Amino acid sequence: MRRLPRQTDPNVVVGFETSDDAGVYLLDEKTALVQTVDFFTPIVDEARTFGEIAAANSLSDVYAMGGRPISALSLVGFPEKGDPEILGEILSGGLAKMMEARCTVVGGHSVRNEDVLFGYAVTGVIDPQRVWRNVGARTGDALLFTKPLGTGIISTALKKGQASTESVDAATQAMRTLNRSAAEALQEVQSEDKGRDAVHAVTDITGFGLLGHAREMAVGNPASGIQAASIELDHRAFVYLPGALAAAKEGHLPGGLRSNREFVAECAEFGPGVPPEYRDLLFDPQTSGGLLVAIAPEAADAALAAMERRGVAARRVGQVISKRSPLLRVK
Repeated sequence: MRRLPRQTDPNVVVGFETSDDAGVYLLDEKTALVQTVDFFTPIVDEARTFGEIAAANSLSDVYAMGGRPISALSLVGFPEKGDPEILGEILSGGLAKMMEARCTVVGGHSVRNEDVLFGYAVTGVIDPQRVWRNVGARTGDALLFTKPLGTGIISTALKKGQASTESVDAATQAMRTLNRSAAEALQEVQSEDKGRDAVHAVTDITGFGLLGHAREMAVGNPASGIQAASIELDHRAFVYLPGALAAAKEGHLPGGLRSNREFVAECAEFGPGVPPEYRDLLFDPQTSGGLLVAIAPEAADAALAAMERRGVAARRVGQVISKRSPLLRVK
């Protein structure tokens, strides 16, 4: 990407030069577009459920930016000799989740492919003065997280036939749950005078795992004048999916987890009381994961209460501290 020519369109509020969750393009002083795309291979056996998860995952980046999804285009790869009923179930599940999000599917594109692939390109709208970036966390901020961890490890155990029904059901429910309610709760807090500038950084936790995305939040964006900070997390504060700790102990670790650990290892420090299985889960690549939020400490309780009213079981999981080495510390 660094070899591509630099674009100079002044209407690009957030582009691909940073590692943000979605792009933002200014239409006028009151409205901007949020655009994102995501697709992947099946991670569950049931076709309709896979469609729902793929849709929730695609929508998540818009919510993480503070936007409202309005339209989507489906992206499909399907084997030439595949069962069309399976494809129909995938599309049906995805459409149902898009309708839940009040996001209209206006078309799409399909190709013949050896493996099944499915996802969406999603467009949303946003107030350009209320864009949430994955950088901008400030010293003293509270860190909130909105979903349980462990979807990658549970999915890996499922592929090996070692995941319980309880584990798979809980993981499936987490992945198919929209981040809309969590985002709306944060926007409710922002609508109050005392919370107007409270939300400083937001990102959804997906393939890079909790610590990978926390690193992105911590490094800032010096080119934009956003300084780095450090992040301190409490491994006991997170919720873990049923069976995830046992599956981690048994070694059901996805390849992406190992890659995440290699990438983040040099900037992450663990206290002596953090067991190996908890460390693994903090590196675990998530699908349709929760929102990690850096919010002013005086607004944290109001945000948690607003989320609870909407059925979101968010937790306060850490804090932002002044920059030090390493950037991330887990106690």
